[in-house]
Amino acid sequence: MSTIAAEYEKTEIGTIQIAPEVIEVIAGLATIEVNGVAGMSGGFAGGIVELLGRKNLSKGVKVEVGQREAAVDVSIIVEYGNKIPEIASDIQRNVKRSIEMMTGLNVVEVNVHIHDVHFKQAEKPEEFDLQGNRVK
Repeated sequence: MSTIAAEYEKTEIGTIQIAPEVIEVIAGLATIEVNGVAGMSGGFAGGIVELLGRKNLSKGVKVEVGQREAAVDVSIIVEYGNKIPEIASDIQRNVKRSIEMMTGLNVVEVNVHIHDVHFKQAEKPEEFDLQGNRVK
């Protein structure tokens, strides 16, 4: 799905246009608010952005925006041990609610793509010196 710029909405005192990038940021923030989401999956390019130290709030989000409607695709990484269907459903509800509340657009689709599962790293056991002391 590609990002399509919305047409201008005319009001009595001017025009209003919401950039597709704004919808992407709203959807990204609404997605990472959901418990069980370890992160967004942006592919190779997204990984480079993270390595360079920039924060991209629309990473892993694609939108198609029309005059009155929007369709959203989010790609995520879930935390191990969570129920994926519940997380996906929570994401769909939160993204739809956030975009509709902030922009007035009708969200017709929120597709959730699970790209990976994140495992918590095992705790490193405490190291003891030869005398059995825990502190060094």
